[in-house]
Amino acid sequence: MLYAQPRPGQEISTGKLDWLTVGLYTACVFAGWFNIFAAVYDPELHQSIFDFSFNSGKQLFWIGSSLVLILLIMIVDFKFFEAFAYIFYGLIAVALIGVIFLARDVHGAKAWFEIGSVRIQPSEFAKFVTALTLAKYLGDNEIKFDDTRTQLVCGAIIGIPALLILKQNDTGSALVFGAFILVLYREGLTPWVLILPIIAAVIVILSLIIEHLYLHIAVWVIIGLVILNLRWKSPRNILMSIGGGAFVSAMIELVGFFMFNVLQAHQRDRIMVLLKPETVDQKKIGWQVLQSKIAIGSGGFWGKGFLNGTQTKFDFVPAQSTDFIFATIGEEHGWIGGLIVFILIIGLLCRIVSLAERQRDRFSRVYGYSVACILFVHFAVNLGMAIGLLPVIGIPLPFFSYGGSSLWSFTILLWIFLKLDSHRIEVLSRL
Repeated sequence: MLYAQPRPGQEISTGKLDWLTVGLYTACVFAGWFNIFAAVYDPELHQSIFDFSFNSGKQLFWIGSSLVLILLIMIVDFKFFEAFAYIFYGLIAVALIGVIFLARDVHGAKAWFEIGSVRIQPSEFAKFVTALTLAKYLGDNEIKFDDTRTQLVCGAIIGIPALLILKQNDTGSALVFGAFILVLYREGLTPWVLILPIIAAVIVILSLIIEHLYLHIAVWVIIGLVILNLRWKSPRNILMSIGGGAFVSAMIELVGFFMFNVLQAHQRDRIMVLLKPETVDQKKIGWQVLQSKIAIGSGGFWGKGFLNGTQTKFDFVPAQSTDFIFATIGEEHGWIGGLIVFILIIGLLCRIVSLAERQRDRFSRVYGYSVACILFVHFAVNLGMAIGLLPVIGIPLPFFSYGGSSLWSFTILLWIFLKLDSHRIEVLSRL
């Protein structure tokens, strides 16, 4: 595609930030900070939001250090991120391997390097590094995405860090790497990569809530109807239908094996809390989700008011400043508060997608879509978890949840893209 070249003597404007995105980012970060304070506030102590002995004060430190990171990103040449993408990938791979052997076990996961009182989680940084590496690889003009080798390399770029994180027993962070499938779909991957996982998910859910015998009967009745209604009743079509039915039946049986022989007990319980709540002890296994839903529901339309959440004050909701920060928002600010959070994040996602589409080079576009898809998966899963629509897998709400590693990684992820976008006209001049 040809783009207009600048006229002789016409200056090329560079370094122009998209201030709408900057504003949405700022609003999310500070709204998160105030809600973290609400989540840890104790009326008997009358602590300040700036008190560094509480998560709100610590989060302020992470916000301040994020500003330093933003400054560094804006100072560095925008070509730096593409040039060093593979080096960053190698370094993060080493860190992900190292944390498996060197990290202390925390709640069953070995995912954090500890430096004094500071904990750093390499898996959070692996997301933006993988996004850079994928964009670097696909940004090569010689790469054709419809080539099988290219698709396999993309799968390896995404899969290696995901498997290393899974080895750390951090399933939630590993699942986020599935967001890159949406990026590859944008670049031309067959729609079947989206359709087949949806079909598989439906089969898995049905096999967990319905007796297997009934499912097998239903599958083979459907296969029989398909064979009877085949327009061309060739042996090949009939064999393919029978093979498909056999595959689905085998998958139904494998779900049970996977549930009881592969998944750990707490992972299995979290799934059953969602699909068959009557089979588990809600006051023990489903406590997090139950209390989160109570807190959100008790907020009503307008909420109980800032610092007035009773579920929050009495610590009924576990991890209420991290994974379940939305419960604090829902209780104190009600449906309106939840809607505002929804508008802020969806507005940010839409803006990122819009910026990605206006990029002039493939590297920036692929990276921009990676940013949008990673944030979307985090938002959708965290929100679904808080309201009981998805199992609890422990991933933060972007820019809202407490945590230095997550805020740093989301900040770097977004601001690298803003840096690239601010130089899109300069990129145009080099094409």
